[in-house]
Amino acid sequence: MRRLLRHPAGLFGAVLIALLVLLALVGPPVWGDAAGRIDAQRISQGASASHLLGTDALGRDLLARTLVATRLTLGLSVLATLIGTLAGVLLGTLPSLLPRAAGRLVVAAVDILVAFPALLLAMFTAVVTGLGAKGAVLGIGAALAPTFARLTHTLTASIARADYIAAARMLRVPRRRVLTRHILPNIAEPLILNTAQAMGSALLGLSAMSFLGMGVQAPGYDWGRLLNEAFGHVYVTPSVVIAPAVAVALAGLGFMLLGDTFAKAAAGPEGPSGPAVVPRPPASEAAPETGAVLEVRDLTVAFPGGITPVRQVSLTVREGEILGLVGESGSGKSMTAAAIGRIVPHPGVVAAARTLLCGTDLDGLTAAQRHKLLGSSLAMVFQDPTSSLNPALRVGGQLTEVATLHDGATTAQARARAVERLDRVHIRRPAQVVRQYPHELSGGMRQRAVIAMGLMGTPRLIIADEPTTALDVTVQREVLKVLREVVDDTRAGALFISHDIAVVGELCDRVAVMYAGRVVEELPAAALRHARHPYTRALIASLPDMDTDRALPLATIPGRQPSPGDVGSGCAFADRCALATRSCSLRPELTARGAGHAVACWEA
Repeated sequence: MRRLLRHPAGLFGAVLIALLVLLALVGPPVWGDAAGRIDAQRISQGASASHLLGTDALGRDLLARTLVATRLTLGLSVLATLIGTLAGVLLGTLPSLLPRAAGRLVVAAVDILVAFPALLLAMFTAVVTGLGAKGAVLGIGAALAPTFARLTHTLTASIARADYIAAARMLRVPRRRVLTRHILPNIAEPLILNTAQAMGSALLGLSAMSFLGMGVQAPGYDWGRLLNEAFGHVYVTPSVVIAPAVAVALAGLGFMLLGDTFAKAAAGPEGPSGPAVVPRPPASEAAPETGAVLEVRDLTVAFPGGITPVRQVSLTVREGEILGLVGESGSGKSMTAAAIGRIVPHPGVVAAARTLLCGTDLDGLTAAQRHKLLGSSLAMVFQDPTSSLNPALRVGGQLTEVATLHDGATTAQARARAVERLDRVHIRRPAQVVRQYPHELSGGMRQRAVIAMGLMGTPRLIIADEPTTALDVTVQREVLKVLREVVDDTRAGALFISHDIAVVGELCDRVAVMYAGRVVEELPAAALRHARHPYTRALIASLPDMDTDRALPLATIPGRQPSPGDVGSGCAFADRCALATRSCSLRPELTARGAGHAVACWEA
């Protein structure tokens, strides 16, 4: 809460709401008599010394009535919000409890209600249930419910396929218990945050209903009712509408600001265990390596809660060279690539002693300069080309965008370059492909198109993050051949990420092996059979070849890799290593063991 209130908008909203709550508590006992005192001598008067904002048609003080009306206005708003929230959550969770056909009917009904104008729905409900405070509260609650139902259904569907939900269903846990024990606790936070904004909407809606004569009825009064009564005199004494109008505006603003700040704070960089903190390593004193397109020293990526998926990784990629980054899933390979490309998802924090791209320190550039350098010198090829290509745009339009934005090329020049780049990656009939949509291409063609997109500029570094995982063996070999040709032709450097050490050994010049966020061995690809780290040797041994005895089970690595938040101070591989000794309780550093060969192991 202290961090939240440091935001000016959140502080302003909190102060407004606190003042309203205070007025709701003290308003009736302090100003109740003045609000109800009739004065026939001062009927419908404007502002004066005795009545700062004027009087109503019975001579009652409008400022006092506005202050007293705070309690009823806030009370009805809270009640309407609770009704809308509870009804919406119930509607949103029904599809998870009902049979599939009935659940679809509920979802369709919610969709129809969401499309219906909220105020009209509230007015219709109020007419059916009866005019007055009760009808207005039920009407506003009914208007809020579809929004909460849609949000609840969306959040429920987003976690319905989680492993723990599947496990509960396999154990025959009743649907109602799955909902209350596993689903609702995990979606409670966004629902609570949305409630603050819904409170503001309820207050404005109730005031509108009372202003239209469908809400609170005389002799009761809320802010909307006061506006209704004063509206007939607004042209004679404009001051009579100031108090209730300002009260409605400030209350609505306060709830909206507070709800918006809550939402931003929940999505911000500070998690339940505080913000991710990565001490910046001291700047590297070693001279930059000549001919290196990428040089990274002591790269670390951290997330709130002590999650550190990348730990002091150092890499060098030279011109015309492909460096393979290999390891099991979860070892930190993709996060390392994201940190180099400055696309680590929020709220991750990246720190490094030095990150040089084409000899330029990325940390020494402004955001605009860094964006320009990365856009022109770095190309990234991701695992799934379907997510890299917009299905609604033609392939040519997506390729030309790179050239027009970063190089200032004309549309004709960019289109000609797109055809040439598609031809370079061996796509047949490139002039026809630029007019096609991604779904009209095969998986291999889409991956080649993504490589061509990266080549639309003049990249000096290509990062390929498992670009062949979803492809069959034949197409995989063709794409790897294209990548090798591109590196040889352009003399760019490439960082090739994979979990397949056989592919890495065939394609790459050097190999860096990652485990639990660290590089544990680096060596030439030709020397993989002479690897010294137990983890690297275990990866190689797990690959079957033509001499593998099919009567025996496939070789595996026992145990599992520790999660990024559970890595201890010793060797992370010790629990799975047959060579582990007492010295492994201390983490070994990456140490040179020959020309181009470094190992982080006490026993290697």
